[in-house]
Amino acid sequence: MFRNILSVGGFTLLSRLAGFIRDVVMAAVLGAGPVADAFFVAFRLPNHFRAIFAEGAFNAAFVPTYARLREQDGIQRARHFADEILTAMMIVHAVLLALVLAFTPQFVALLAPGLSDDPERYGLAVALTRITFPYLALISVATLASGALNASGRFAVPAAAPILLNVCMVGTLSAAALFPTAGHAAAWGVLISGVAQLLAVGTDAQRSGIGLRFSRPTLDPGTRQFLKALGPAIIGSAGIQIALFADTIIATFLPAGALSALYYADRINQLPIGVVGIAVGTVLLPEMARRLAAKDDIGAARAQARSVELAALLAIPFVAAALAVPDLTMRALFARGAFTAADAAEAAATLQAYGTGLLSFVVVRAFIAPFHARGDTRTPMIASLTAVAINVALKFALMGALAQVGLALATAIGGWINLGLLILFALRQGLPVGDEKLGGHLGRLAVVLVVVAAALLGAQHAAGRLVPAGAWAREEVILGLVVVAGGLFYAVAVASLLGRGFIAGVIGRRAL
Repeated sequence: MFRNILSVGGFTLLSRLAGFIRDVVMAAVLGAGPVADAFFVAFRLPNHFRAIFAEGAFNAAFVPTYARLREQDGIQRARHFADEILTAMMIVHAVLLALVLAFTPQFVALLAPGLSDDPERYGLAVALTRITFPYLALISVATLASGALNASGRFAVPAAAPILLNVCMVGTLSAAALFPTAGHAAAWGVLISGVAQLLAVGTDAQRSGIGLRFSRPTLDPGTRQFLKALGPAIIGSAGIQIALFADTIIATFLPAGALSALYYADRINQLPIGVVGIAVGTVLLPEMARRLAAKDDIGAARAQARSVELAALLAIPFVAAALAVPDLTMRALFARGAFTAADAAEAAATLQAYGTGLLSFVVVRAFIAPFHARGDTRTPMIASLTAVAINVALKFALMGALAQVGLALATAIGGWINLGLLILFALRQGLPVGDEKLGGHLGRLAVVLVVVAAALLGAQHAAGRLVPAGAWAREEVILGLVVVAGGLFYAVAVASLLGRGFIAGVIGRRAL
């Protein structure tokens, strides 16, 4: 499991690094003005639906069912189940795509109503959405193939495929002069990447003997269980996306640039969530499903505990940086070209607000996995919807005084509420929440977080005095020095406060 987490996390890290290059290019080419806002609306809309119908709900229902069928009935039965789901999925997406393309103006007006008062941004958002939305169908099929590969113990190609999104967008943005606007260039990059990702995972599935074919859907026991789990999973995932939709909708009523500040702050915030949180959840779900099917409840609880500890351990540097040095981070990474220092300051304040809830989002999948591995998607749905209701209410309460920073802070609070409810519901159902060592280890990890945050603040102050004003790439040099110093303090704190035994336990080794 640890090797698989490293594989998924490693490729996801490469994807995020490629995404950073993409964002640097996009910030320089698009800036934070009307064209950028229109593209971010067009980019977010298919991604919201993807998170509902593909990565979120679909994996929660599909992976445990596929893994169980493969374990109990063999690969052929599992493949037939996947073929049936593929056919049903394509029918649903064909209808959805036809409706969106036919009613794109109404669709954009419904989900980004603030743009209606700005004809330039609204018209451009409509045009770009018609380009980006087919990406949803392509990536949904790729997600199905990825889920089958993950349930079969193959994680590398599905984790590496998202790199293609960044490569394609950098390619089209580099040739932005050939398109009507830079927003059109970015939108075509999104669509092209959908084709590339589907080809990548589809080819790997074919080579692995999991090739997908169209097959008439039937309501056999496997499909019925999948559908039973899918309904609550869709509602739960939709709840999360409602909160993100609320960000998009509310931000369209804020001054120009608010959407861009949310986007760039969220890109940094999503780095540990993707590299650590999603990697842990992707590997833990089939691992727990397999152990529970084998009646190894103790092993399943131990796998969850070590996953939570690993996720928290790896997330600490990101959380500390978001809380302690957000301004330096945003200036060094994005303040160039059309992205000004003022834009960086707005994004930094937003990042700091996101940072208060970052740890909850990193570990939450490890607390959802025990429910999904048992086929229970209803309980996480209840937790998610409750948290989302509070989240959205807080967004409206905080947007007036804090603008987009209030939106990010409400998101952070909602994350902690969701995590707390999952733990409470698990205890009420008599499900183990990790093992007896988890609580003590998390307490020591909290001390490590405080030490690293303090080290980053001190290193920023010292580096600022060391590097003279007006020096070439001053912010980038200061950030590099802060990263090195923070990394050293992180290593020392982990070694002194946690010790070799803790690290050995997390990675499943008796001794290093």
